[in-house]
Amino acid sequence: MNKQVLHLDLDTFFVSCERLIDSRLKKRPLMVGGTGDRGVVAACSYETRKFGVHSGMSMKVARRLCPEAVVIRGNSSIYTKYSHMVTEIIKERVPVFEKASIDEFYADLSGMDKFFGSYKYASELRQKIISETGLPISFGLSTNKIVSKVATGEAKPNNQLRIDMGYEKSFLAPLSIRKIPSVGDKTYQVLRNLGVDKVSVVQQMPLELMISVLGLNGKTIWKRANGLDNPPLIPFHERKSISTERTFTKDTIDIVKLRTTIFAMAENLAFQLRRANKLTACIAVKIRYSDFNTYTKQLKIPYTSADHIIVPAVLELFDKLYERRLLIRLVGVKLSNIVSGNYQINLFDDTEEMLNLYHAMDTIRSKYGELSIQRAASMGAKTIGRFNNPFSGEPPIVLAHRKQ
Repeated sequence: MNKQVLHLDLDTFFVSCERLIDSRLKKRPLMVGGTGDRGVVAACSYETRKFGVHSGMSMKVARRLCPEAVVIRGNSSIYTKYSHMVTEIIKERVPVFEKASIDEFYADLSGMDKFFGSYKYASELRQKIISETGLPISFGLSTNKIVSKVATGEAKPNNQLRIDMGYEKSFLAPLSIRKIPSVGDKTYQVLRNLGVDKVSVVQQMPLELMISVLGLNGKTIWKRANGLDNPPLIPFHERKSISTERTFTKDTIDIVKLRTTIFAMAENLAFQLRRANKLTACIAVKIRYSDFNTYTKQLKIPYTSADHIIVPAVLELFDKLYERRLLIRLVGVKLSNIVSGNYQINLFDDTEEMLNLYHAMDTIRSKYGELSIQRAASMGAKTIGRFNNPFSGEPPIVLAHRKQ
């Protein structure tokens, strides 16, 4: 049985969602992302790309390149809603699928050729998504995930492409090496210094040479360039860490504001753990100064999900880390080494009143939203919160720094 892997990608997803909500935005240059000087382009319409705009770019630069573009801040709850609509359609019609991101899916259609035809089935699935959601979507179909993903990129916008078995290598050969997944800016520069610009050049290179230049990543790129890499579909994404960051609109040295933000982050992440019956054993705090130097400090702790353990540890790490007394651009908190389990009560330190307080606060948050109840120490950081459950098995919603 020939393997048949389908890759589906919603075209300029955030932009398409905004155009569904407001039809006046159709065919107009549109950018979604942060609207301030430090904002980043999360998604941009095809009309802006001829000016050199791309996702992950500074919004300040993007506005200079395309001043006539409409800029929208974006709403992750709307994008989540449409993403779930597409997910449900795929879930009903495909036996095994992977949700790689909010707008990207893989599906295993192996064996479908005996009964219906994989390409025909994929085409009907795509038309079903378009008709029921109104969102443009493209797909690539081949024998593995990597070739299918590249094929989708070549099919865009709002189109489809099949690469038959045995033609993977010839399909990839004339493409730029940047089209291969895992080839970032630094890797591309290394390959360009070697005179590599097309995939066909990598196909002719010995595997040993690629490994000597790029290490294990060189082996991966070589296999992908030859259409040989065949990673499995991952139906469920097990989260081993959760984190949150905040970039300030203006660099600050206000220690009260900084500690309030850190406190709110730690409190919110601890709630996420308790809601999903998870525990953490490692806490990390990150600081980025105005000169873009970034520092991180972490601490191992006994497994816990309790505010009164996590919050003081986070504040202590911040106090140890913040020693340069420069203006701060960004702060972040990360909880890792996450396992399933419930908080183990400490016989001597924990009281019944405190445990009842946790239960009451978590009940209110689950019913009325995460920002419905907060400690006084975190009241100044009202924007700290999430719109989804990070342990749902789906990949995180990313609103910036993505190539769409």
